[in-house]
Amino acid sequence: MTAPGSLRNRAYETIKQRIVGVELRPGQRLVERDLAAELEVSRIPLREALRMLAAERLVLLVPGKGALVAPFTPADVRDLFDVREALEPLAARLAAAKASAETLPLLRTSLETARAATASGDRQRIAVANAAFHTAIVELADNPLLTAQMRPLDALTEWLFHLTAARDADEQRSEHEAMYDLIASGRSEDAAASALDHVVAGREMSIALAETWSTGDLDPEAIAKGRRRRRPETPSPTAHPVTE
Repeated sequence: MTAPGSLRNRAYETIKQRIVGVELRPGQRLVERDLAAELEVSRIPLREALRMLAAERLVLLVPGKGALVAPFTPADVRDLFDVREALEPLAARLAAAKASAETLPLLRTSLETARAATASGDRQRIAVANAAFHTAIVELADNPLLTAQMRPLDALTEWLFHLTAARDADEQRSEHEAMYDLIASGRSEDAAASALDHVVAGREMSIALAETWSTGDLDPEAIAKGRRRRRPETPSPTAHPVTE
């Protein structure tokens, strides 16, 4: 028998990847009955998984109505950039201060993976690889408190990268390479400035692109309520069959 926690985690990871990879679109309703059947889990671990995703701001739960993929509005994107602009330069500064022959291979590997993804032109690979590069900088910073603050942003950041795949991948690669060189050479303040410039460079275009996937008059309660299917009507004993 599969442990309930394993079922919950499997449902969590599957739905998370579908949201982050934009297989499920922002604002799309999530039908519990369909998801439970597709993932072969009961409603209990599925609902636990949805609560975990809601904590990461990937799912919106409407009490008494249901769930939907979080809308990720332009305001949400703006909020994410506000936080990234504050924390990512700090991560780059710390990473540069602690850079060494022992710690740099992780970041260099992430950079090389991002280079290969960019060369392939595969937007899905590019988004995943670029997100991993940013995560590697936080790991190299080796600050548990910063890591705890950044971890909830990982999925949102990768989701954003998938949704804004129209951005210039070569430009992002070039900026990543500049950041790596500054971190590898231990130039803490320059690395922080480079990280800030990199985040700011994507801000306005990302907010503008959010207008294309976000519905301004979105009604979460109406969308979530729509998860309920109508039950087939039971014919009246005296009703005559209808032919077409």
